[in-house]
Order: sequence, then structure tokens, then C-alpha cells
Amino acid sequence: MERIHVSVRSKPLSPEDAKSSPWRISGNSIFIPNQPAKFEFDRIFGNECHTLEIYEARTKNIVSAAVQGFNGTVFAYGQTSSGKTHTMRGSITEPGVIPMSVQDLFNFIEKEVDREFLVRMSYMEIYNEEINDLLVPEHRKLQIHESIERGIFVAGLREEIVASPDQVLELMDFGESHRHIGETNMNLYSSRSHTIFRMIIESREKAEDTKTDNSCDAVRVSVLNLVDLAGSERAAKTGAEGVRLKEGSHINKSLMTLGTVIKKLSEGAESQGGHVPYRDSKLTRILQPALGGNANTAIICNITLAQVNYLSLINL
Repeated sequence: MERIHVSVRSKPLSPEDAKSSPWRISGNSIFIPNQPAKFEFDRIFGNECHTLEIYEARTKNIVSAAVQGFNGTVFAYGQTSSGKTHTMRGSITEPGVIPMSVQDLFNFIEKEVDREFLVRMSYMEIYNEEINDLLVPEHRKLQIHESIERGIFVAGLREEIVASPDQVLELMDFGESHRHIGETNMNLYSSRSHTIFRMIIESREKAEDTKTDNSCDAVRVSVLNLVDLAGSERAAKTGAEGVRLKEGSHINKSLMTLGTVIKKLSEGAESQGGHVPYRDSKLTRILQPALGGNANTAIICNITLAQVNYLSLINL
């Protein structure tokens, strides 16, 4: 399906892991020499690539389309400690997909001289299948509703009107400080929740005469979702037990549902009247309007080719 694009980002290996890794990358394929298994993707980014290259390859087009009125979603997917949050958030020296998207969003808006825009943002997490508002930490266990006027929405979720990239990123930093993280054997600061960073873009044509009532002018609304998924994991590798084991169970279940939904969409089930199980997970239910129909979707699969992760890549 042309509107779903899957790329892979390989995490840099230590010198020791580089010597022992059985995996090889050739073009857009990953394989083990002399083995029949071979994995093909739309695009593979090797160990030396920078996040800007990944962003330019696919995400930038989705941001541009969102300004034009098309819904879009970008996922960072992968096992625990594979670099998802680095890809989405980045660092001081290497901005991630979210900061670059925010900057370009306002740049694209500035070029639309014939339209006026209103931009809002929200930031939520899904932790143990409960929705929490990261901008208003006391707003917890929010519910999903659907109406004719608003479609699918999270009741009680704060949406802040924003006017600049700096304002957006300041709010994002505030929200990130309230995200659920925890220690596992694989990662000292493992993300234990999915986060959905959402930009809602409304626009309409500028009235030539400011005194003219322009109330009948159609308003164009689109949603851009930038999603940092919690890492898929195996309890045996992470050493999860108790609370961590419960978190991992919810994470894996929602990721399995997401995989099923993406597979159904890529096979054209929705356009053919088939069932797509959006309701099986709060993650896919919230993102339903920005996954199906004419929405654009990019999935960035973060992986590591270390020997110890052989089975993890097999199950990707």
C-alpha cells in the first residue's frame, strides 16, 4: 500500500558486537550469509546514518501533507533499547523526528500565504491500557469517545493552542518529564508507555475583504501523530517481574494489535469492506482516523544487529 512506508534503522554496534554479528545489510535487505532467510524493507538506514536522513526520506512529506489537510502518523517501533526515543526525541546535538517535524510544520505554514491557520497540540501516554494526559498530569485514566461532530477523541485531553516551535517543544519537555519509565536488564531508562504527540492543524482561506462574513468558508482540519512506542520485549531477556511484567504484557498486546491493523490496511482490507480490529487496543482506536482512508503512515523500525538479538529480528 503506497500510503504505508516501512523503513529500518540499525543501531550502531560496539566493536565487539560488530565482529560477532551474523547479520549483513545489502541495499534494502537484511540477511545472514548462506541462510535462506532474507528481509526486504522499503528503506534501510545503516549504522552511520543520521536522524535527519531518516526524516528527509519520508517523514517530511507527511508533515507537508498534514498542512495540506491529510492526516498522518509516524511510528518508532522496535524492541527495548533499540533507539526509538532517540529517533523521535533526539538530543541536543542531533534533533529527532519530533523537533524536526515541529520546525518544518511552522515553516510550511509560513509559506501558505493564502490561508490562515490555527495549530493545537496534545501529548498523551498509554500506560497499562490507561490513557494519561502528559500536559496535565492529574488527568488520568481518560476515556475514548466518538461523536458525529468530533469523530474519535479522548475526553478531557488538554489541547494547547501553539504559535511557534519553541512553545511546542517546551510543552513537549514538560510532558516528557511525566512519562512512565523503568529499569530493566536491557535498559536503565526503558519507556513503559506508548506516547502520542499530536498536532491538530486547522486552516481556511483568507478573506479578501476583512469586513466580509467568512463564516461559510470550509475549515480544513488534519492531524499529525508522532508516536514513540514502548519497546517490545521478552520477560526472559528483560528480567521483568511484578509491575514490569504487567507493563510488558500490556505493551506486547497493543503492539500485536497494531501489527495486525497495519497488516490489514496494507492488504487493502478496509477498502474492500473487511474488518480492521481498531477497537482491540486503545492505541489503534485513538489513531484510527490517522491510519486508514487517505492518511499517510511511516513506520521506523529500530533494530540492533547484535548476535544476542538474532531471534528479535526474526520476529520483527
